[in-house]
Order: sequence, then structure tokens, then C-alpha cells
Amino acid sequence: MHRVTVSHRSAFTLPLTFLLAVVLPVACSPTSAFRSFGSKPSTAYEQYAKSLRDAGLDKTGMGREWLAASDSALRTPLSATLPAREVGWYARGEARAVAYQVTVRGGQRLRATLRGDGQRARYFLDLFERSDDTTGAFVHRVSADSLAAPDSAAALMGLEFETTRDQQVVIRFQPELLRGGRYELTLQVEPTLAFPVEGRGNSAIQSFYGAGRDGGRREHHGIDIFAPRGTPVLAATDGVVRSTAPNTLGGNVVWLTDTRRRQTLYYAHLDTQLVRGGQQVRTGDTLGLVGNTGNARTTSPHLHFGIYVAGQGPVDPLLHVRREMSAVPELRADTGVLGRAANTRSAAVTMRASPNAGGDSIRRVGRETPVRIMGASAGWFRVQLEDGTAGYMTTASIRVMPERTDGGELRRQ
Repeated sequence: MHRVTVSHRSAFTLPLTFLLAVVLPVACSPTSAFRSFGSKPSTAYEQYAKSLRDAGLDKTGMGREWLAASDSALRTPLSATLPAREVGWYARGEARAVAYQVTVRGGQRLRATLRGDGQRARYFLDLFERSDDTTGAFVHRVSADSLAAPDSAAALMGLEFETTRDQQVVIRFQPELLRGGRYELTLQVEPTLAFPVEGRGNSAIQSFYGAGRDGGRREHHGIDIFAPRGTPVLAATDGVVRSTAPNTLGGNVVWLTDTRRRQTLYYAHLDTQLVRGGQQVRTGDTLGLVGNTGNARTTSPHLHFGIYVAGQGPVDPLLHVRREMSAVPELRADTGVLGRAANTRSAAVTMRASPNAGGDSIRRVGRETPVRIMGASAGWFRVQLEDGTAGYMTTASIRVMPERTDGGELRRQ
């Protein structure tokens, strides 16, 4: 099960007559890389693509390249380790898209935030996951459109995606035709639920899911969060109290139905219950107080916290509530050289699928191999070879070429 936040708008920002005038038509037929969206496109990207086709721009060189770039980016995504941050560049006269593949763990929410360079350009941000069948096809889940964003004047936009199971997803960024500029994309994860014990955090979790109980006769279907007796136990999400009937193992318990997700939260060993069955609660409301009732009488006061997903049973609640401690990597690469031409410095330089030394190798190239710098992440540049292959190289492995001048003005190659 997953949850998404969707934002899109159908506005078409460049007049079609202007696009038709500046994009040279070509004689060949449209490429099959463009998928059919049906009569009622649902996302901003699909609406924009349909506008291109309706205007006949899919039969022009630039239009065909823009549509093909969307599919090509999906087929060959780069990799990102969360949290991640990248500053990228795109050229006005080129039709490009870039995609990043990330793993979202069950119980986490992925936040993707994109900021443009303040121009009145339109950006499309779309998230896909692979289908569960054998085709491996991409299934669209959520999108964002810069014109529909609350802060569209600052070109700030974002999307969210959460899941109850580990999933690989692909996030694709693509600007509209005939725009050039820079963007910054940040990818972060956070737990889908609020922490269920007031004033406590990750370090208070001292017993984990799957641990043996009763001499190995059963498993621990939750996590234990230790706190002094009487500490408030909080609703981790909006919900409805399903039951407060005590039981032998849990003692004083609260079953809370999560109204946003197909799951139930289980609070056990409470010293006191402060809600009743059928009561609606909001995130942060007090459900009871920490204790050690039930089979926890011989242990220190703590909350046993469990999650039961409809059709799946108990799941590990750890990532649903654990705060992510990793900071977004510092950007050390020089973003002032984005868009510049460069050459490799050494006889053997490895282009990788992600900006880290352990990333999968895409290709090894020799000295003086021409590249173009398209993005910067941590201490790496995202570069593109002359044949279109894209990947990451360390900043130390490439030499940036001087900018050419024209009439005394700097000109980007």
C-alpha cells in the first residue's frame, strides 16, 4: 500500500504558434518512444505532451526529442542514495530529461523538492514505480507541476510518496521545451507516523520487531519504547479508537484505526487509558500513559507499539516512527561550471550510476575524453559523453575547459 500527494495543472506556457515557428519540422514519422495517454490525460506532463501532439510538434525534431527524452530517462535512470541533493543545468536549445532511482523503505515517506532558478519556466516532476507483473513496466504514481505549486513565482514545487513495503521508485524531472536554466532537487525520507511517546526519540526504542519471546515460542510483533511511568502516549496519526478492551499479554491497550491508511496501530502495557472506543483523535492527542501492565509486570515501564496492515498482518513499525538522522550531503562541487565542456584527466576514469565510490560502474573512459557537466552532487559532477551516455565522475577526475568569448562576453558552450 502506498500514499501519494498529487499536484498538476493543464496550462501551456509557450504559445503553440511560437513553438511551431522556431522548431524545424522533419520528414520522418513520430518515434514509438512516445506512449499514448488516451483521451483524458490526467497529469500535467501528459496534458503538455498531448498539447505538443495536437499542435503537430511531435513531427518536428525538437518535439520528437522532447517526447523521446522522457521515456529514455525512465529506461536508464541514475541512482541516488537518500537523502540526496543535486543542482542541475539544462539548455534552452536541447530537449532533455533526467531520472533518479531511489529505494523507499516500508513505513517511510519520500519528499522530493525542486527549486528552479526563478524564471517563469514550467517544470514537470513525476514519480513512477515498477509494476508487479513480469513486464517491469513503469506505473505512474504522483506528479507535480511548477505552475500549480503554491510558490510558483519562486519555482518551488514538490511531491510526496509513502509506502508500507520496500519499493524502488524513479523520479523524473523535465523542463518544458525551449527553456534553459538551473534547478536544485532534494530527496529526503521521513517516517509516515509521529513518534508515539511524548518527549522520546530513537534512543528510547530498546526492543525490536522479530525478537524471540517465551523461549522462542513466539516473536515480538512490535517495538518497545521505554519511558518513565505516566509519560503520555500519543496518537501517531489521525484515527478512530477501535477498542480499549484489555487482554492478557498487553494489559491496558488501545487499538487505533489509521484513517489515512489500511492499518491499525496497537498500544499496549498502558498504565492508564484516556480514550474510549469510537472516539476520533488527531495526531498528538494523548491516548494513555506509559506503564507495564499485562505480561510486562516484571519489566520497566514502556510502550509496546505495533502495526497491523489489512491483508498483511503485523509489520515492523520501526521505520514508521524512527526519525531519519542522516543530513543532506554537503554540495562541494563547483556549480558555477554547470553546462561547461570538460575533459577527463587520467588514463582510466570510471563513470558511475550514483555519486559515490560504491556506485555501479557505467563505463570506463580514457584520458582527454570530452564530457559536458550537467549537474553537481556532493563532490561529484553528473556528466554526459558525446554519445549521450550520462553518469557521475568525481570533480578531481575531470578538467573544466575555458569558456569561449564572443565580443568580450562569456559564452557557455
